[in-house]
Amino acid sequence: MQPVPVTALALLLAMTAVAAQAPQSPAPAAPAAQQPVPGGPPVPPQPTAVFRSSTLLVIQNVIVKDRDGRPIQGLTAADFVVTEDNERQEIAFVEYQQIAGEPGSAALEPVAADVAPAAAPAVAGVANVEIAAPPAGSVKYQNRRLLVLYFDQSSMPQADQLRSYESARTFLDTQMAAADMVAVMTFQNGTLRVRHDFTGNRAALREVIDVLQLGDDLNGDGVSDVDGGGAFGQGDAEFSVFNTDRSLSALQTAVGQLRALPEQKTLIYFGSGLRLNGSDNMAQLRATTNAAIRANVTINPIDARGLTASAPLGDATRASSGGVGLVSSPSSSGLAQSQDSLFALAKDTGGRAMIDYNDLSLGIVQAAQAVTDYYIVGYYSTHTATDGKFRRVRVTVPERLNAEVSHRAGYYGDKTFASFTDADRERQLEEAFMLEDPVTEITIAMELNYFQLNRAEYYVPVSMKIPGSELTLARRRGAARTTIDFIGEIKDEYGITIQNIRDRIEIRLSDEDAEQLARRPIQYENGYVLLPGTYVIKVLARDATTGRIGTYQTPFVVPNLVRETQQVPISSVVLSSQRVAIGEELFAVRQDAATSALNPLVHDGQKLVPSVTRVFSAGRDLYVYLEAYQRGETAMRPLVAVVSFYRGDEKAFETAPLPIVDGMHPKSKSVPVKFSVALGDIAPGRYECQVTVLDPGTGKAAFWRMPLVVVP
Repeated sequence: MQPVPVTALALLLAMTAVAAQAPQSPAPAAPAAQQPVPGGPPVPPQPTAVFRSSTLLVIQNVIVKDRDGRPIQGLTAADFVVTEDNERQEIAFVEYQQIAGEPGSAALEPVAADVAPAAAPAVAGVANVEIAAPPAGSVKYQNRRLLVLYFDQSSMPQADQLRSYESARTFLDTQMAAADMVAVMTFQNGTLRVRHDFTGNRAALREVIDVLQLGDDLNGDGVSDVDGGGAFGQGDAEFSVFNTDRSLSALQTAVGQLRALPEQKTLIYFGSGLRLNGSDNMAQLRATTNAAIRANVTINPIDARGLTASAPLGDATRASSGGVGLVSSPSSSGLAQSQDSLFALAKDTGGRAMIDYNDLSLGIVQAAQAVTDYYIVGYYSTHTATDGKFRRVRVTVPERLNAEVSHRAGYYGDKTFASFTDADRERQLEEAFMLEDPVTEITIAMELNYFQLNRAEYYVPVSMKIPGSELTLARRRGAARTTIDFIGEIKDEYGITIQNIRDRIEIRLSDEDAEQLARRPIQYENGYVLLPGTYVIKVLARDATTGRIGTYQTPFVVPNLVRETQQVPISSVVLSSQRVAIGEELFAVRQDAATSALNPLVHDGQKLVPSVTRVFSAGRDLYVYLEAYQRGETAMRPLVAVVSFYRGDEKAFETAPLPIVDGMHPKSKSVPVKFSVALGDIAPGRYECQVTVLDPGTGKAAFWRMPLVVVP
């Protein structure tokens, strides 16, 4: 579904024509009060009446097949009935797209009509062209299948990138069909590039792939792109390392560029999974899929890792870990988690995910062949309000055809926020918060933890991080100033609101601090007391200066540790490289005394600030904090804790076992577990960090695992 705003130029022309044909009569004299008086003040000019009108052109791609699955041709606008929210719409045009040609039928030398003019300069590696948009309502690629080869270089190591480029070349050389028009896009280092506009010129496309194969923008894991020299080794670049949100945001931008084309578009996404450290931002995932639906784009992910399998007891090249290693080493669950977002993107946009296949070019062919003959149906919607609401669309044909009709179920309307006064800004926040199509203009990272207070209650600290570069500073009275508003809620599994979030950060800084804010993140923190259960948190942040908005939404679980009998009951684990005195946090909201008193991360006047993005500088220590619980015990049982770093299935680093023999709180029965790990001897790269807690007296253990990145 693709709504396109169009100025009603035809209406203005019609009004002009009517005025020209009307009988001419003398113009009435101006009132006496408006006549110029000799020697008097000049008469002010009279305002001119201005007529404005706008329409919303909506594009639907409709597949009509008979009972045998063959496309039905020859239908006209009179054969279609389109309703939007049960209100019939007037059809503006109908175009039939006939997709012909089997895989491999593309000519070696394309005809002139298939060649995009001046799509890419000679040095394709640095090209950043744009997708050429046709005039609104016109069809540029008649009877063509539009394919986009999208390479998410930020999520793929070099081996996977080369494998995906080779599969793309195989498709271009031997499997491209006569009707195929192909565009190439890449995403790396936070930058989306259009390497080539849609074209049937196989030679030009091969040249782009060759440049990528030769090493364009290959930066390994992307770790070296992160500046570790900022305060506490953290800067805005850390948001690009664990890049699920950034990758999804880039996808949203890509499908937005394709929106102007009314044809059906098929985007083939090459990546090595999409996995975020901690909780996924479901708001960004939803915003990306909604944008694809509006633009008539299906996303077809291909896992560039190919067929991946791991034997839990070891394979022929390596002995089994044995003992505790059987349950403590990374498992295939991480692989499955990295594929979940790929399946979600495919299902929600009408595409197909190809997982665990070594022949990646097969995924391109399958995605291409899924596009068959279809009709482009355009209509001007009667619902022109920019309220962001979902518009349900239904397309039918005469019953006599006995046809099966396939199309998108609807689309989310656009949402625009005017320049509100101070009195209206609260309403803007509430409206944006209630939108089903989230606004994701500002990047947000979030971390939630839980710590047991008593048998029934848990303290849940919430940490959010926003890149300072995304916020605008305003100069007032010689000082830099910016304001961030937060609004949100926590709901239980039944949809009942348990907690409301409403905060405001006023930041007034010196010139030196303002410069730091431009390249370092702002951290918002708060805490809530919850019972065990399943919850969903949704938070919206707004830069009050510019009106830019970011939304973060994720489910989380607070477990009932009282019922834990198989393992050592432990809290979540906090990783940090920043410990500061209370009240000295830079760019962070300050909590009240009551909230700070419950926060276990506050101790002896010092506060442990969670990393959130899990990016750490090798020049600073890694702080690890968690709590173990020994309910019902009168005396503390000694514990042993270990921190391990894994790369794949190989253990890259492990601390010496830390004995814990005291420190149990007399009331909560919590035992703090604290580590300080020097990262200087650890090679920069991506790791799985595992924390293991053993109780030698009972023979029980607990394990916690999370990905992290060590940067130089």
